[in-house]
Amino acid sequence: MKYSQLGHSPLKVSRVCLGSMTWGLQNNQHDADEQINYALSQGINFIDTAEMYAVPPSPDTYGKTEQIIGNWLKRHEEKRQEIVLATKIAGAGLSWVRDGKPINKQAVIEAVEHSLKRLNTDYIDVYQLHWPNRTSPHFGKHWHGMLDLHAVSKKQQLDEMSDILEGLKACFSQGKIRHWGLSNETPWGINTYLNLCEQHHIEKPVSIQNEFNLLHEKDWPYLLENCVNEDIAYLPWSPLAGGLLTGKYLGGARPEGSRWTLMQRHGLFRDTQYSQQATAAYQEIAHEHHLTTAQLALAWCDQVDGVTSTIIGATSMAQLKENISAFDKPLPPEALAEIDTILKTYPVPF
Repeated sequence: MKYSQLGHSPLKVSRVCLGSMTWGLQNNQHDADEQINYALSQGINFIDTAEMYAVPPSPDTYGKTEQIIGNWLKRHEEKRQEIVLATKIAGAGLSWVRDGKPINKQAVIEAVEHSLKRLNTDYIDVYQLHWPNRTSPHFGKHWHGMLDLHAVSKKQQLDEMSDILEGLKACFSQGKIRHWGLSNETPWGINTYLNLCEQHHIEKPVSIQNEFNLLHEKDWPYLLENCVNEDIAYLPWSPLAGGLLTGKYLGGARPEGSRWTLMQRHGLFRDTQYSQQATAAYQEIAHEHHLTTAQLALAWCDQVDGVTSTIIGATSMAQLKENISAFDKPLPPEALAEIDTILKTYPVPF
């Protein structure tokens, strides 16, 4: 396993981050225990979760994933120091989470306390803002034309962001969080927080996790350039486009028990003729190089300049092993050239 510096923090994280959003719905405690134990045995030291999980989000699944991780930590206290544990506070828009209200100072302080209790730990390594208040809720708003740029005034945004930073500052002072990060943010959001951090005398964000994959590479190069130059770790989420890049949804297939039978994730990743054709083309390249389509997509993500650690998830041990093995060796130059041709043939449909 290879490791990278997490932004400007002193933390070294594995190039693979173990995602957890299926734990508590598609996966139970036993499944999660098995995944965590295997991931650690493979050198993975980075686990990502969120107060909102499991998914799809609902009042019934809220907080369950953190509880499952907390149950594991309670039985493996000696392992806590070896793990970089990241979680996230949900933004506005979910009626069962703080009545759907925007994040503010008090919300941060209370949410951190609740996450600590569920996780059975006294500190969080990286505490992240799941999505900005101005994109409420964030699901489905990653595409051109779906975000109202004038819905919230600049002054209101700056006031809300400053208030959030005061909440983080309070948690820092109590030792409850050690670093903080962003999620589902834009270059403007990143740079605004960087400026506000100087004003509020608070550590700047160490990371950002955004959707990034072969079917959704909108952050390249501008946001990634921003991250590299500001020493902010870039953490792609959904590198398999919600499972689409495994090829299992080609031709309209919906395998029993798969995520797309539980929710309309293809609404987010645009299960269109474009994405189907692109995925089929990637599948051919993968087979040519003796890889699964998932392994091709993950290995591609890992080699993108600026990527620090790729967040993966699985509902079965077979999937987890397949995904982790994708990071064993880099893709050959000829495979990268073939992928580049497909990227140009099927550009992101903005």
